[in-house]
Amino acid sequence: MTHDRAVAVAPPVFAGWRIMRSDAGRLWATRERPFPVAVEEAGAHRTVDADDLAELCQAIAAQESIAEGTPR
Repeated sequence: MTHDRAVAVAPPVFAGWRIMRSDAGRLWATRERPFPVAVEEAGAHRTVDADDLAELCQAIAAQESIAEGTPR
């Protein structure tokens, strides 16, 4: 995955997440700041991937939902 393959999307799709496209064309997003340990232990992932932007947005939203519902 190269950094020059950043995906141009309407700003911001999700503030705090960096979206990239792999050499194979798959979309990836990584959270710029890690989740707190309790959130990660509850199942949130800092990096997610998907076939298209809609799926990637759903994956990011799912991680943020886990974070919002987890006491810290």
